[in-house]
Amino acid sequence: MPRSRDRHGRGIRGPLALPHAFSPSAAPLHHPNRSEFFTECVTDAMAAVAAVNPRAFDGILVGVEDVPQWLPTWSADRVPMSAALEGTGSTKAQVVLYERPLEHRSSTRPQLRRLVYRTIVEQLSALTGVSIVELTGIDEDDWDD
Repeated sequence: MPRSRDRHGRGIRGPLALPHAFSPSAAPLHHPNRSEFFTECVTDAMAAVAAVNPRAFDGILVGVEDVPQWLPTWSADRVPMSAALEGTGSTKAQVVLYERPLEHRSSTRPQLRRLVYRTIVEQLSALTGVSIVELTGIDEDDWDD
């Protein structure tokens, strides 16, 4: 007869048990929902860029919007994933990421994480004139892969 993890009728014990009020880590196991995951991707991408180039975000705000505002000049088959807005005398420069178009262009969560990172880096490069190599430490030949 095989041994059971539920000996003596006291319930499951050890690393297979979910956290509860009496376990050392009472935080519930939680998979982030769609919006939480996207925010996590943006935060991680910004941290990765800042680790390579600490001054990359000086004078630049990064924001997230659900979808871009529709403009009559857009063609019907192209919706922007992000926007880089240059600063004026009274406002800072901005990088705006559009959550839904980015999610729509990626089929998995790891792919979304890479796409958010690449989008932030490319918009920062376009906005500041700093090369992708200086922002990421990755050679531009390898960047297109």
